[in-house]
Amino acid sequence: MLSELRIRDYAVVDDLSLSLGSGLNVLTGETGAGKSIIVGALSLLLGERASSSVVRAGADRATVEAVFDIGALPTLRSRLDDLGFRADDDLLILRREVAAEGRNRAWVNGSPATAGVVGELGSALVDLHGQHEHQTLLRPREQRTILDAFAGATGAASDVGEAHARLLHLTAQREEREARMRDVASRADFLRFQLSEIDESDLHPGEDEALAAEAGLHEHAEDLARGSSTIAENLYSGEASISDRLADIRHMLRDLTRHDDGLTPHAETLDEAYHLVAEVGRALSDYSGSVDHDPGRLEEVRRRLDEIFRLKRKYGPELADVLATAQRVRAELAELEDADHDLSALETQIRAAREELEGKAAVLTERRRHAASKLAGRVQRELPDLGLKGATFEVRLTPYDDISASGSEGVEFLVSPNAGFEPMPLARIASGGELSRVMLALKAILADVDAVPVLIFDEIDAGIGGAVGTAVGDKLAEVAADHQVFAVTHLAQVASRAAHHLLVEKRLGTGDRAATAVRTLAEEARVEEVARMLGGDPGSSRSRDHARELLSR
Repeated sequence: MLSELRIRDYAVVDDLSLSLGSGLNVLTGETGAGKSIIVGALSLLLGERASSSVVRAGADRATVEAVFDIGALPTLRSRLDDLGFRADDDLLILRREVAAEGRNRAWVNGSPATAGVVGELGSALVDLHGQHEHQTLLRPREQRTILDAFAGATGAASDVGEAHARLLHLTAQREEREARMRDVASRADFLRFQLSEIDESDLHPGEDEALAAEAGLHEHAEDLARGSSTIAENLYSGEASISDRLADIRHMLRDLTRHDDGLTPHAETLDEAYHLVAEVGRALSDYSGSVDHDPGRLEEVRRRLDEIFRLKRKYGPELADVLATAQRVRAELAELEDADHDLSALETQIRAAREELEGKAAVLTERRRHAASKLAGRVQRELPDLGLKGATFEVRLTPYDDISASGSEGVEFLVSPNAGFEPMPLARIASGGELSRVMLALKAILADVDAVPVLIFDEIDAGIGGAVGTAVGDKLAEVAADHQVFAVTHLAQVASRAAHHLLVEKRLGTGDRAATAVRTLAEEARVEEVARMLGGDPGSSRSRDHARELLSR
């Protein structure tokens, strides 16, 4: 619900605050008092482009701010969360500021926002009838949504959207797979060459490191054999070897331990040293005899290392990378070989998904056809009472060449306000009053399914009066049972049905310049205004009695 509208320095408005209630709110006043200006200011919060020309003369900027109670709108609260805004106390405050010079600004609940975001949120809350840009029912997408809701086919429409998304996903998978196959196929010969080159080398993990170590042994075999033999001789096998000398020293230390037990640990350590030296000497003696000086094997190892180096340079840098390349190429070639099977399976899934989509779309089409005829008939019956005798209304379904996410057909509302003329899309109706009355008829019928909570009707009573005016007032009151309705009117019959009556007047504002003001009417003040609207003398008892009669209905 729109609970408050604040306007400052906009056109002839100096500083204005309107408090609105639930049900039907009417705005009345003399011609030129500024009623349409108030509606124009509100349109800024619905996405209207801002022009510096709306800034009141002498002011730096114009400001429009609206306060909405969104406690009963969980979907909108969720959207606010998605946009990163908080709604404390279930209030949504939209604000736009138009500068006489410089940059315009916008806010949502006190946080900076873009005018587009403010317009998106405002349009979700308010339908403004009389200015084409802000009428959601003028958009074919919204007309389709409302027809589906009227038909009780919202779920069926959702099923079509999901089935369409599945088909698109599978089709995209097929296209991706085909593109991949074309790429692999164009490189197949090269991939087979790579795999053959690597596989024929019969590589093994860590082979390059093992061969490098073996090459080092062969390159230094003579030094290794000679050096290890010399060390073995000095440690163990030669005359006056270190082990022989250690043996003599052992015996000497053992003799001393007979006289001093404190030398026993040292004797034991020396025993260990002797055995370690003897063991190393024997091991090196064996090693020197095992060293194989094989120039032929060294050449073979070097050739193998060169081959591995070449492969590492092409597919490396490491041997593990070469082996991984072979694995990847093998998988790509296997994918190419399996492509026919995979594509065949995808084609089967796509056919099934298309059949599912066609079936669900057919169900939705049938429900739309039935609902279109029913809705058109109900609107047609409403129009004469609203001063549109001879008018015709049609819900047209236009088949698509291909099923889309929204179904097999487009939905469009068409109307002919006058007998003998072809129906036209709602957006092409020239008269704001005629369009507003068509919208009013639709709103009355669709009140249960229309999610926009605030409806504003401007110029709805243009060119009507008498019994038609009474019918319009009754219809507005009927719609106001399910929506908050804000109507700018010149008709006493409409004003008399309001739950809240606001009077627009011209007064002197800042700097003794004319300014628009608004006050809420009650009791006798309201009687006086309705009497004025009836065209009589608002001070006469007859005019006042007539006004009271209207208000008492």
